[in-house]
Formats: sequence, structure tokens, C-alpha cells
Amino acid sequence: MSTFRSLHIRNYRVWFLGALVSNVGTWMQRTAQDWLVFDHLSNHDAGAMGITLALQMGPQLFLAPWAGLLADRYDRRRLLFLTQGLMALLSTGLGILVLAGAGQLWHVYVFALLLGLVSALDAPVRQTFVSELVGDESLANAVALNSASFNVARMIGPAVAGVLTVVVGPGWVFLLNTVTFLAMILALGNIPAGTLRAQPRAAAGKGRIREGLRYVRHRRDIVVVLVAIFIMGTLGLNFVLFIAAMVGTEFGMDAGAFGLMNSVMAIGSVAGALLSARRGRPRLRLIFGAAGAFGVASLLAALAPNYLLFGCALVPVGLFALTMITSANGYVQSTTDPVMRGRVMALYMAIFMGGTPLGAPLVGWIANVAGPRWSLGIAAAAGISAAVVGLVWIIRARQLRLRFDRRARGLRVFRIASVSAAETPDL
Repeated sequence: MSTFRSLHIRNYRVWFLGALVSNVGTWMQRTAQDWLVFDHLSNHDAGAMGITLALQMGPQLFLAPWAGLLADRYDRRRLLFLTQGLMALLSTGLGILVLAGAGQLWHVYVFALLLGLVSALDAPVRQTFVSELVGDESLANAVALNSASFNVARMIGPAVAGVLTVVVGPGWVFLLNTVTFLAMILALGNIPAGTLRAQPRAAAGKGRIREGLRYVRHRRDIVVVLVAIFIMGTLGLNFVLFIAAMVGTEFGMDAGAFGLMNSVMAIGSVAGALLSARRGRPRLRLIFGAAGAFGVASLLAALAPNYLLFGCALVPVGLFALTMITSANGYVQSTTDPVMRGRVMALYMAIFMGGTPLGAPLVGWIANVAGPRWSLGIAAAAGISAAVVGLVWIIRARQLRLRFDRRARGLRVFRIASVSAAETPDL
């Protein structure tokens, strides 16, 4: 099975290239913004970084139902033109403010909140727009390649931003991000509306948001994936906090070292995304197995005695985190009815990103009070907990039990009842 088969589709190839350039700019801005808050505006306060993340991710919790309905009812291509343009304006505004020497911590908080509001509308539209570019048989592959693009950018963006932040300052990095948004807008302009795959649209009228929630409630496999994603997104995936606190506080290094560690972890992330692209339709056991492996890798990173070994440990952290995230995203999209996909993915993104306002300040506080190694210990516990939740559900869904076999002198797994394939999809 070809890892890059979706790139043979012209529309997806144009989208992929535009998204790659835009994602590089996004990671440049994230790195510069985080270091601006951590080093320039708050005197190495991980809690302030946590608040910034919470403000940027918080709108996902509140706007998800309406954002998902917009994605299911209206032209996704036009919606993306709007959201990408607004994010470019916000990047420009923050860059000008910082370059003028007027930037304060509360200004960053305001821009983080505004960016979070636009991103909450953009996320489900961007996630589901892929289904208009490729066929259902290539959807899981396209989702995985999107993750690979995002993480290739994660390798390039932070490293470039780390150098530029030291040399010219974060304000110019924000303005460079504005330029990269134009790549996405140009890509959308080069995808003719008439060549997109027709998708069913949600009907007008009341009750459409409740309809999406009812759909998810009756899909127990999706519910357990969302529970695992919430645990990981809230406590396990606060990478910026972990890396900044370890690099700045534990090892006493600068913005260049911070950007480099983000890029090092992205090596594992890209590998995880590409491996997911080769597998085809993801299965539940892969999702939960990757969560458990992430927990173990995070524990190793927490115990790393120096900067070099910490960087080595971040590679498997990134690999297993992206394997879990990409597999969960692909599973939910590929098993959801097309007419419900926008609302379901909005709920998915709300749970995935919206847990950050709850977890980031807590993890930042733990890093300040107990030290950054303990905050990584929280990530390890989150990964293992998500794996346990999935394992317990699979055992119950399959009606499995463990029994000691005297002949084999060991434990054997057996099924206590007949279970139909519909009740245990893609385990």
C-alpha cells in the first residue's frame, strides 16, 4: 500500500503544498509566541504559558457545536478563505504591536483568545474539507499525510523561529507567518470548486446540533476514542510547556535550544504520521497501544539526566503521540456518516484541543512548584490511563476473559459470548 497515494490526486496535492507552507509559519509563530511569553514578558513563568495556551484553545470547548454545523451546512472552501484571511490579519496585528515595542503580556492573551475563536471555526472545516479532495478509500491516507505535513513543518518552523527570535526578535516572526497564510489562500484559489467531490449537506432547521450529539452517543467505539483523546489532550500533549520548562529551567538553555528540541520531537512525529499512512484504515487497538507507548516514552523523557538524552527521548514521544492522534482522527472520520462528519469532527477537535484550557494551567503550575520532570510524569500517567481505558473497553466489547490453562501452563484469552462484527468495529 503506497504511503503517498493521495498525492497522486491533483486537488489534494495542491492542498498539501499550501498547507505545508502555512504550517511552517504556524509553528514559527507558536514558537516565537511561547518564547515571548516565557522569556520576555513573564520571567520564565510556565503558568503564563499555560494561560496563553488555555486562551488559544478554550474557544474549542464553546464553539464546537456551531462550528461543526457550519462545516456540514455551508461551502467549506469559502469558509476556509474567510478563516485563513482572519488569522493572517491577527498575525499581522500582533507582529506590528511587538515591533513597535508596545507588546505586553495581556496583549498576547487577547490575541491568543482571538486566534482561538477563529481557529475553533477553522478546525472542523479544515479537517472535513479533505473528504472533498479524495475518495473514501484514500481518506485515512490523506488524514495521515496531513499529520505528516503538519509535523514536517514542526521540524522546520521551530528551528527557524528559534534562530530568528534570537537574531531579529519575535515580531518579525509573526509578520513572516502572515506571508505563509497566503500560500494556503493561493492553494484554495487553485482548487476549482467544480472539481470537488459532492458531499451531503445537513438540512436547515432546529435540532441539528442535538442530532450530531445523538449520533455520537450511539457510537460507543467513537465515545471511547473521545475519552482517550480527552485524557491525552488535557494532560499528555502539552509539549510546549514540557519542553520550555525542561530546556529553560532544568537545563538553563535559550530559545535556539527550545526550537531545536521542538524540531527533534517532530522527527518522531513525522515517522508516526508516515507509518499511519501506510496502514490504511486505523484500528482501535493501534490507537490505545500507541497511547500506552507514549506514556512509557514520556516517563523516559522525565528521567533524562541531560539535554542530549532528553532530546533522544523526545523522538519516541513524538512518534507514539502522532501514531495515536493520527489513528484516532482517521478512525473517527472514516467510520462516520458523511452528513455527520463536520459535527462529529467538531466534537472531536473540541475534546482534543479544548482540554488544554483545563490541563495547561495545571501542568504549568506543577512545573513551577514541583519541577518540569513532574509535569512530564503527568503526561506519562495520561498516556497509560488512556491505554487502560481503551483496553478495558475492548475486553468488554469483545466479551473477553482471562483463564489459566493447565495444559499450556499459562493464561489464555477466551470469549464468553458471541459478538457480532457490528458491535466491535475495527478493533
